[in-house]
Amino acid sequence: MADSPWDEIREKFQTALALSRVELHKNPEKEPYKSKYSARALLEEVKALLGPAPEDEDERPQADDSLGAGEHALGLPAELVEAEGPVAQGAVRRAVIEFHLGVNHIDTEELSAGEEHLVKCLRLLRKYRLSHDCVSLYIQAQNNLGILWSEREEIETAQAYLESSEALYNQYMKEIGSPPLDPTEHFLPEEEKLPEQERSKRFEKVYTHNLYYLAQVYQHMEMFEKAAHYCHSTLKRQLEHNAYHPMEWAINAATLSQFYINKQCFMEARHCLSAANVIFGQIGKIRTTEDTTEAEGDVPELYHQRKGEIARCWIKYCLTLMQNAQLSMQDNIGELDLDKQSELRALRKKELDEEESVRKKAVQFGTGELCDAISAVEEKVSYLRPLDFEEARELFLTGQHYVFEAKEFFQIDGYVTDHIEVVQDHSALFKVLAFFETDMERRCKMHKRRIAMLEPLIVDLNPQYYLLVNRQIQFEIAHAYYDMMDLKVAIADKLRDPDSHIVKKINNLNKSALKYYQLFLDSLRDPNKVFPEHIGEDVLRPAMLAKFRVARLYGKIITADPKKELENLATSLEHYKFIVDYCEKHPEAAQEIEVELELSKEMVSLLPTKMERFRTKMALT
Repeated sequence: MADSPWDEIREKFQTALALSRVELHKNPEKEPYKSKYSARALLEEVKALLGPAPEDEDERPQADDSLGAGEHALGLPAELVEAEGPVAQGAVRRAVIEFHLGVNHIDTEELSAGEEHLVKCLRLLRKYRLSHDCVSLYIQAQNNLGILWSEREEIETAQAYLESSEALYNQYMKEIGSPPLDPTEHFLPEEEKLPEQERSKRFEKVYTHNLYYLAQVYQHMEMFEKAAHYCHSTLKRQLEHNAYHPMEWAINAATLSQFYINKQCFMEARHCLSAANVIFGQIGKIRTTEDTTEAEGDVPELYHQRKGEIARCWIKYCLTLMQNAQLSMQDNIGELDLDKQSELRALRKKELDEEESVRKKAVQFGTGELCDAISAVEEKVSYLRPLDFEEARELFLTGQHYVFEAKEFFQIDGYVTDHIEVVQDHSALFKVLAFFETDMERRCKMHKRRIAMLEPLIVDLNPQYYLLVNRQIQFEIAHAYYDMMDLKVAIADKLRDPDSHIVKKINNLNKSALKYYQLFLDSLRDPNKVFPEHIGEDVLRPAMLAKFRVARLYGKIITADPKKELENLATSLEHYKFIVDYCEKHPEAAQEIEVELELSKEMVSLLPTKMERFRTKMALT
């Protein structure tokens, strides 16, 4: 039994904290919040024992309080007022209880009651919020309100609370700086108070949470630059203070890499991915802490899924870097431009110099051994755009390694869409590698590999449920056959007298390309098999490209039969005319296929003359 009311208060409070930390799954199945409700009852008892709130604070908060008490919600500076004397101490202790009651109600999905308690906490602490005793509690209350309003999708209100917390932390560190009291210390005897180092650790963790929530809010508001900055700061701080779950940290770092990839900041993206690999490798090797979640190693499936997800981020890195290089070096028909390649070689030195500049220091994760481990992973993968086949091949092999790793988890049985996306990325890696290859036969083999991995995918796919995926794969297979045919034609053109085997090969590739383009175009038809008069925006460009390539393919069929050739030319003209006529009726379509439209117009004017010559020749023979 406690010796005094204060001993009783402290005992009840500590018991309430212990009950609050009980994980939900440890409660009876029918009473998942049993421990939370027991903790709440004790907190209410403590609140009663502390007596009424000073200055009649029991009244329902005013309208302005619900938004963070007016002006300070906007992050305006606070004045330092120490929480001294019995009235101030009573207010602070009451605020601690209101905070825990607020969190308790939120944990049991009673958001309005949780908000009310947290707002009361802020009102009780308002004038003391910059003080050593109260700043941590005040920031935590605002952080929780920020999360609460974010869950209600009131993002601007959430932003106001969280930015206010950030401003208060910065002001406190600038003007005072000493590690503040942790909220639990208000109910501890003097001899059990925390050492400065532990206070500092807990306060920094509170601020790290603040930055983490701000990153999410900015992401929600589509302020992507700001979101990435806050996410990066959070990850750095988590490593600095050794306060992270390896699996969660690694996934967040890998996800951040995708932002940098989209911004073409490949050095930063590579650093994030390398750090993700190193930290993910810590799973099962680090000491269990109070923060360690059940997911950290106890769920093998989740482990393999996360590993696969990080692998997919690496695939995107390798693929995008190679594609970026291709775009910067190709001519107007998609072939390697040697002049552009030379210019990029000259720029390479500047890119290498940048590596030693501020950029690298700005993003660096970890120090000492951790930093060295991350650098060791980085050194195996380039962040520079590949300028020739050998450099592209190194990136390709890295990407392919991660394709195999991703496919270990994302298998066709159970993860159809994910598996197909990984295979499509593998195909895309081969496609872009072929751009750098100068040997035409080897390029053909790369496209053949693409077809071999893509064709089996659509055999078992139900077109009704996977219509979009089917279309994508049909179009991609068609284009791979199309590219192979073009290459075989180029090889045949170099020969004085192409034999019948080569002619047959070209025609077979032509036939296969036509088959898949036609399957794609047929998928656009309505249930009555009628082609749409107005093609949807999402498929407009691929539909027009398919029509253009079908037209070109019919013109490329090699035949000794003049009648058959005339039929092929007529079919070719029909498809070219479709493109020209459609763009006249729908001018917006012209912007999607400017080059193809010009060529189609040219063919519409030339082909009738060519066909007439054929008819004349046939009549004479």
